[in-house]
Amino acid sequence: MPFVCPKQDCALCPRLVAYREENKRKFPSYYNGPVPPFGDLSAKILIVGLAPGLNGANQTARPFTGDYAGDVLYPILKEFGLAQGNYQRRKDDGFELINVRITNSVRCAPPKNLVTGDEVKTCGRFLIEEIKDMTHLQVILTLGGVAHNAVLSVLGYKKAAFKFAHNAVHFLDKHNLYMVNSYHTSRYNINTGVLTEDMFRDVIKNILSIIK
Repeated sequence: MPFVCPKQDCALCPRLVAYREENKRKFPSYYNGPVPPFGDLSAKILIVGLAPGLNGANQTARPFTGDYAGDVLYPILKEFGLAQGNYQRRKDDGFELINVRITNSVRCAPPKNLVTGDEVKTCGRFLIEEIKDMTHLQVILTLGGVAHNAVLSVLGYKKAAFKFAHNAVHFLDKHNLYMVNSYHTSRYNINTGVLTEDMFRDVIKNILSIIK
């Protein structure tokens, strides 16, 4: 079955739908819908984030595009040969990923950047189909604990089986996949020193040492 992205008027999560409708009134020029993944299904690396930012991906309709997290993520991917072009914080900037696909645990922008367990579970149907359709997938990079747990859940693992830790590498034996953890590239994490750009570079180096 080919990967199916939620339609722009997806109604599966009532709280997110209500927030979307509110944002349509406030920001009529924004995309305001489930944000499609970015990158090819043929990629060996899948990066899983939390959810679209209100003024980032929710506006531009491309993950991590238009917000601070993307300002950190995309230049570092390019630095390591995993992207090409000039990232300009908009969907039509011509920026391209190489051997990488980027998606989110929850595809719609949530209030205060906080998702519920039910929303992660509901959106998991799209995440698992995406993973299944990535036939060359070798490594899943989870940005933050929510993404980490979402991936474990859809792949049938207990959350306690693999503890989230920055730059930790977990082998998911049932699926012959590696999962690598990183703190999210959010403004908060960077400003507070929880994550530095060099720490994130080390994560990418780790991933590149794994893929064949």
